[in-house]
Amino acid sequence: MDSNDFKPKTFWQRPEGVTGLLFLAGLVVGGGILLFSVLPALVALAQTTLYLVLMLMALAALIYVVLDPKMRALIGYGYKSIMRWITGLFVQIDPIGILKGYVEHLQDNLRNMNKQMNKLRGQMHQLNEIIVNNKKEIASNLQLASQAKDANNQAQMVLKSRKAGRLKESNMRLDELYNKMEVLYRVLKRMYENSEVLMEDIKDQVELKEQERKAIHASNSAMRSAMSVIQGDKDKRAMFDEALEAVADDVSQKVGEMERFMEVSSSFMDSIDLQNGVFEEEGLEMLEKWEKESFSKLLGDEKHALISKAHDNAEVLDLNEPMKMPERVGHRNQYDNFFE
Repeated sequence: MDSNDFKPKTFWQRPEGVTGLLFLAGLVVGGGILLFSVLPALVALAQTTLYLVLMLMALAALIYVVLDPKMRALIGYGYKSIMRWITGLFVQIDPIGILKGYVEHLQDNLRNMNKQMNKLRGQMHQLNEIIVNNKKEIASNLQLASQAKDANNQAQMVLKSRKAGRLKESNMRLDELYNKMEVLYRVLKRMYENSEVLMEDIKDQVELKEQERKAIHASNSAMRSAMSVIQGDKDKRAMFDEALEAVADDVSQKVGEMERFMEVSSSFMDSIDLQNGVFEEEGLEMLEKWEKESFSKLLGDEKHALISKAHDNAEVLDLNEPMKMPERVGHRNQYDNFFE
């Protein structure tokens, strides 16, 4: 996701916004009950000139607060800060902390993905051996059928020809199965490689931005941020945290896609019966649905290229090829532009 495409979440879309809504609802309900209970006393006080003047002054002050944009901004800033502090007591909302959690999550995912790839590679080797043996048996049966024909042995010729035909049909199913497994392997391999880069980029950002964030928060105190809001200037602390939030949101979507494809591949692999060359339709449908989806955040434009290679007989897959670490473009971290 490009930083230009990122739309910052509003306060109400964040976890602290939920807390704010609950508190606001409580204030409205509580204020309504309180007003209803003291209304008779207020009516009685309003009959006295002095109290009436004071009440009108309080009402005027309230109207001023509502109508004045700077006062509204100040109160809103204070309210959001309090809600953020309260929410932080129960939920992890610190973007640096969230990114650290994603690093640990990615490490676990990469270990699981590596296990999946090893299992899939083993299945593919086994399947390829079955296909090769079938081809040898097809050639042998066709040769025997030819010999039977020359010997005018019609029964033996029909028997061997039919066996060769059944093996050909079996190999067609096995070739289709191998093709689907190749799609899985190519995608898993590329996701693994890209996820390693993603994890390193997150680690780099956390290491750099954690110190930078501390410096920004120290130089832009809560009071200074509040004054910036009143003056209509941009709050540097909020802008920096929004950029970190954009990184966390992008990582969240990529990790989610990675886990979803691992689920797709696991379901497909578990449904395979290599001996009979069959697989459950549900696993195949999940894979085909993923193939038809237009965009991949983790693979980008590579997704369709990987699928095309898997379906291209000229592109021979080397199951023993080692992992390749994709190079960073211009040696830049993929999230540097989020802070520019």
